[in-house]
Parts: sequence; structure tokens; C-alpha cells
Amino acid sequence: MTKHNVFLLSLGCSKNTVDSERLMAQAEASGIVFTETAEEADTILINSCGFIQDAKEESINATLAAIEQKDEGTIQKVFVMGCLSELFRKEMKEEMPEVDGFFGTHELPEVLAAIGASYREELYDRRSLLTPPYYSYLKIAEGCNRGCSFCSIPKIRGRYQSQPIDQLLREAALLQKNGVKELNVIAQDISMYGYDIEGKSMLNDLVLRLSDMAFDWIRLLYAYPVNFPLEVVESMRKRENICNYLDIPLQHCNDRILRSMNRGINKQETLQLLETIREKNPDIRLRTTMIIGYPGESQEEFEELLEFVEGSRFDRLGCFAYSHDEHTPSFALEDDVTPEEKQERVAELMELQEGVATEKNGHLEGKTIKVLIEEVEDDLAFGRTEYDAPEVDNECVLTIENTSVTAGSFCMATISESTAYELLGRVLP
Repeated sequence: MTKHNVFLLSLGCSKNTVDSERLMAQAEASGIVFTETAEEADTILINSCGFIQDAKEESINATLAAIEQKDEGTIQKVFVMGCLSELFRKEMKEEMPEVDGFFGTHELPEVLAAIGASYREELYDRRSLLTPPYYSYLKIAEGCNRGCSFCSIPKIRGRYQSQPIDQLLREAALLQKNGVKELNVIAQDISMYGYDIEGKSMLNDLVLRLSDMAFDWIRLLYAYPVNFPLEVVESMRKRENICNYLDIPLQHCNDRILRSMNRGINKQETLQLLETIREKNPDIRLRTTMIIGYPGESQEEFEELLEFVEGSRFDRLGCFAYSHDEHTPSFALEDDVTPEEKQERVAELMELQEGVATEKNGHLEGKTIKVLIEEVEDDLAFGRTEYDAPEVDNECVLTIENTSVTAGSFCMATISESTAYELLGRVLP
């Protein structure tokens, strides 16, 4: 079996990142070397994303670039794995015969064999981190049962499958041993964790046991609004190391659109949920995601969404233009909002949210808060608060005087100014 020096390009979401990290740990145990650049490798392996149009295009362009390098003779092999390959393997094989192998989302042993490595069950918990050493992701489940009309994840990843708590605690212990201080709990849907094992939510139990391990921060990402276990919000309030932060993608507020999206919740129930969460934990910060330009979204329905976002005062908000995907149920609907109209609506919603975010951040001026430092340049430190997830949320820019801080360390900082997406202040000695 020929062993390869591999350049791994991991695209897409944090769930993909975890898959790439598992693959690397397994491959390295077989003697595979992963290189920093494609120029140092003889093989390029792309972990592709297939969720929205932009992500698909990024994966396809990366594959075409790798093929070009193969044609030029600078590398020998190109392999593609992951979500896009799972969905479009047949088409990609026909369009890109130069690729040496396509692999789906459940073929880790096959990918390893292709690059000259072997899969070892006893290494399942091991990961070689692609994140900075002080934070990582813990993927607590695979797949999804929800059946949202705009989403191809159930087709890509299969039915919901919770990881056993004991396995997750072992994995978390290994991450902690390697220096991880911030653990970001992820899944396509963390709300359903445990239902397939115990017939009820086990999320709070898991989070409390992770909290007992004394991570500095534990953060919860991607909670579905239906069946979300509200006791978790109370645990956040009671436990200092469980971040007062919840990422709860709502996608829309209009009842007709929510029905068509098959979200299982209406506007009134959504408003009640948000109110209950904030009552149980007044210090919580909520991040959500909206989809703009869903088939049939009228100007009135979009304006209803604007009003909902303005009234709900989300601390963080992301927004996607609807992507018409042939592997989703909504593909049967007419994609009748023009691309230009989608982009205009996205811009309008994000402009509104910018005003909300500016006001929210203004409340932190004059406050002293705990910050995780991520980068230090001369007399400036860049970091995040517990209210900010890696890569997607706000940044703290802090001046350093009469003290020293390093990447991966925590400090207390006084905030003096703010913008919509930045907090400005100084590190306290």
C-alpha cells in the first residue's frame, strides 16, 4: 500500500471540521504526513461541502484547481470526500474523470485506504485539531430527522444518531488533555440529543457532565426550536463555565412559510419560546439564522420578518439567501424570488440587524468582562467574550498596557467603545 503526503482542504461547517480531524488522526497513526501546502504534497484530499450554492461552488472550484495541479504534474492524486461527493458522486465522476476517487460522508475506512492508511476502531475518539489548540468542537450526534423542506442534510447524513455520553466524555477528556479550554457542542440539531437512545432529551445531562470536567467555556450551537430542553438554559445560569449563549436557527417567522418549510413551529410559539428562554436566563445571548427569498416569499411576508427581527432583538444574526437544491423537498416549488431581490432583502435585513447589534454592544461599554485572547500583535490583543462563537461572531480589540497576554489565555478587560461587530477596550493588569 503506497503511503502519500497529503494536503487536506477541509471546507464547510464545523461538523465537517470534526470529520476531517478524525480522518487525520487515523491517517497519522498509519504514518501519513499532512502538509501545510499543496506544493509539499503528492496528494490533495478535499472534504467538500454541499449545503448551499456558494459552498458547492467553492468545493467544485477547489476540485478543479486540484485537477489542474495534477495535470501540471505537481501532485499525483486527487480525492474528494464529504457532503458534495455524497450528493453528486455520479455527476462529479462524469464531469471530473481526473479525480482518483469520490467518497461520501460514511466512508472513512475507504478514504483512509485510498491514501495508504487503515482504519482502527480503537482510535475513534482521536482527533488532530484543525482549530487553534485552545478551542474545539464536540460533535454529539450525526444526521437529522427533521425534514425541513429547504435542507438536504437528512439525505447527506442520514437519520439522527446520538453519540453515547461515555464516548463523548472520553473524547472531551482527550481534547482537554491536549489544551482545549473552550468546548463548542455541535450537531445538526442538539435539541434531539438522546431521543434515539433514551426516548427523551439527554442534552442537559451531557452538558452538566462536561461542565463538571472544568472546561473554561462550554458553548451550545445549533439548537432546533422544537423540543429544545429548557432546563439547559437554567444550567447556563447556574454554571459559570456554560456560556450564556445559544445558537437557535429559526429560519423565518411567517406562519405560511414556516409550514411550507416543515419547521413544526409557528410564529406565536416561536415568540413564546424566546420569551421563556430569556425569562429563565436574563443574561443569555441568542444567535439565530434566517433564510431570505424562500419560494413564494412576498414583500409583505419579508416585511413581517423585518418587524419580527426588530422586535426580537437578537444579539447575533446570520442570513442566507434561499438556495434551490434539487435534493430538497422545496425543489418542487417555484423558485420565484429573483436572485437580485434575494440579495436586496438579505442586505436590508442585515442593515436592520446592524442597528440592533450596535445598540446591544453599546450596553457593554463601561463594563468589565472576561475575554479569550486569540491573537496578539504588538500592543493589541484580539479575542472573544463568552457571547461570541469562534469565526462567526464579534471580536474584542484590546490595548495591552503593563501586562502580558498570549493566544489561548483568558483575561479581564474593560470595554470603552463599541461598534455593531466589535468591542474596543483594554486588558486589565
